[in-house]
Amino acid sequence: MNYAVLKSGGKQYKVSAGDVILVEKILGESGSKITFDDIVMMGEGAQIHIEEAELKSAFVTGEVIEQTRGPKLIIFKKKRRQNYRRKKGHKQDLTAIRIKSINLKKVATTKTAASKKVETKAAIKKDSAKKTIKTVAKKASNKE
Repeated sequence: MNYAVLKSGGKQYKVSAGDVILVEKILGESGSKITFDDIVMMGEGAQIHIEEAELKSAFVTGEVIEQTRGPKLIIFKKKRRQNYRRKKGHKQDLTAIRIKSINLKKVATTKTAASKKVETKAAIKKDSAKKTIKTVAKKASNKE
């Protein structure tokens, strides 16, 4: 069973495919897709991924179910013997999200392809540098 620990709204959530979570409000219509890139940890069966290089390429996709509000929280302040009492309350805006998939891209394949591109670019730059040096040397010998 695959699972991931992701960060959203300053909190961490352990999710797997098919879970429904309530996170702090994220803008989006009902049915729109959301990707979470800030992954703290991933697990695939007995294997756990915690390396930053692996987690940078990982992402979790979800779908917005609805925009809702949490329960009413009451904030009550009192200083005894001072006749000081203040009562406030609020409801937190929340977004219900259904987790669709957890993806861990393989970094090794992308690194090899990227390193090959860098090597070929470096070879092209070396060849062009050699050609420019030869042309500069020929011009200098012609002027003498």
